[in-house]
Amino acid sequence: MTHASRLNAVRNSMTSQGLHAFIVPHDDEHLGEYIPPYAERLDWISGFNGSAGAAVVLADKAAVFVDGRYTVQVRHQCDPALFEYHHLISEPYLDWLLAELPLGSRVGFDPRLHSHHWHQRAETRLAASNITLVPFTENLIDQHWHDRPVPASHPALLLSQEYSGQHSEAKRSRIADTLATGNIDAQLLTQAEPINWLLNIRGRDIDCLPVVLSFALLHRNGAVQLFADTTKFEDLDLAGHCGQDVALAPVGELEAALKTLGKQGARVQLDPHTANAWSALVLSQAGAKLVLADDPCMLPKACKNPVEVNGSRAAHLRDGAAVSRFLAWLDRRLQQPNPEQEDEGTLADRLAAFRRQNPEFVEPSFNTISALGPNAAMCHYHHDNGTPRALGQDAIYLVDSGGQYLDGTTDITRTVAVGQPTDEMRKLFTLVLRGHIDLACARFPAGTGGLQLDALARMPLWQQGYNFDHGTGHGVGHYLSVHEGPQRISPKGSTVPLTTGMIVSNEPGYYREDGFGIRCENLQVVQPADTDGDIPVFELETLTLVPFDTRLLDVNWLEAKHVQWLNHYHKTVWERVSPQLSGDDLAWLEQATRPL
Repeated sequence: MTHASRLNAVRNSMTSQGLHAFIVPHDDEHLGEYIPPYAERLDWISGFNGSAGAAVVLADKAAVFVDGRYTVQVRHQCDPALFEYHHLISEPYLDWLLAELPLGSRVGFDPRLHSHHWHQRAETRLAASNITLVPFTENLIDQHWHDRPVPASHPALLLSQEYSGQHSEAKRSRIADTLATGNIDAQLLTQAEPINWLLNIRGRDIDCLPVVLSFALLHRNGAVQLFADTTKFEDLDLAGHCGQDVALAPVGELEAALKTLGKQGARVQLDPHTANAWSALVLSQAGAKLVLADDPCMLPKACKNPVEVNGSRAAHLRDGAAVSRFLAWLDRRLQQPNPEQEDEGTLADRLAAFRRQNPEFVEPSFNTISALGPNAAMCHYHHDNGTPRALGQDAIYLVDSGGQYLDGTTDITRTVAVGQPTDEMRKLFTLVLRGHIDLACARFPAGTGGLQLDALARMPLWQQGYNFDHGTGHGVGHYLSVHEGPQRISPKGSTVPLTTGMIVSNEPGYYREDGFGIRCENLQVVQPADTDGDIPVFELETLTLVPFDTRLLDVNWLEAKHVQWLNHYHKTVWERVSPQLSGDDLAWLEQATRPL
């Protein structure tokens, strides 16, 4: 089916259901960032396959809403004859709907794919204009998506305490104590990462995100009901691994369990931003008392214990050696005949092959962004979405990649010279790296959130009249999601204080549409700083161990402290990574880490 015929099919269903609009978010029932292929409804209807966005279908028009990372990509992927383009943040789709729809309209939505918070807010806003939200658990897209992929069924993994650092019983007891204190009978957990963290399990249900997709109820006595595909746990001693008070049931039994809590008049806590509207509706209609609060697993999960931090250090050392081998190979390849035989795809494959040489490597932590020249201006570019660009025609190459290891998750971006960069490119690269260094050097008092640190990484760009339209840093999990909260560093960022064990990225950038893109990214872990002062202070320990490309530097834009930091960082990279390399790779590393 063409996208036009898909739109027509959905519009026919809308007409038969008496709907004037239907909302298609980029979400599954767990409302996580990464979704399995069977949930890619936004891609099916529009052709847009980025990680965030939504489409709204009306009888006579349709629109796609994406954030700043995808404003270029959406124009490449969606037919302008079928879809208008709007910015998800500055032009929210509810505003657009209110402007487009007459009084008395009916808007269809799938309550499993929207949060409870969204539902409450949207219902109130639309009702004020006499527009009704109509829930459909049989999604209008699913009725027409005849070749829809079936959910994968990979075996679960029981993650040993050697990697997790803490037994599930200890984690559950800690969270359950907070429930009992708040007089909560049960906590509904709907996102895969906190559930997998709580039970020390992992899986392969989604590429790059090592989780078992599931729901769970954590009771105030620490007992857990886990709702998942039970075949994934065949031949595994789940009770022996997690403790006897963990019961496994099929996902289909979740509704009955929620209704049972409702009949008991239980006080059930859920996170209104991550729990879907369907679960909240089932609970409240059955008689449960909803208590709305942040998912209590998120903060303890984000604060890595010493075993997890040490594991992350080990993973980054392995990963640093793999990425250094790749960059050394790339420099050699550029000196050989016919470099244009390589393209963004073969470069990404080569990098993946270096990572796979590590026996602890499981899979990538996200789809590698391997971008030459103008393609690097798309922050979340993927070469499979078009014809991969060939090496040899551009000055700079941006590669953003990462790995999932049993002991940690990595994420690194390097921008490297693959041709002759202009003076302007070198100036901008230096400003970006200068901002990276300013943030890396930050010390901050306890209670400081990422929102307060964000400007440090932007200031060198701001001073010269430049900026970038994405966050400066995201949280990173431990052999879990490469993007995790509640911590992040962003102008719209989190006020959650950064504290011991939190891992965050540091990735300022600069992007010129149809020109080039620059990003410098390391991962860092928050640690207590040793000062002579009288308040507790934190600093950022850099985990990533790969040289920055000094050929792209214009040292006139650096101060002495930046040169000192960079020389010290490169000295550390040499000392830690050189024992892992030999031959030409070792010679390359020596050259790449020489002091300025």
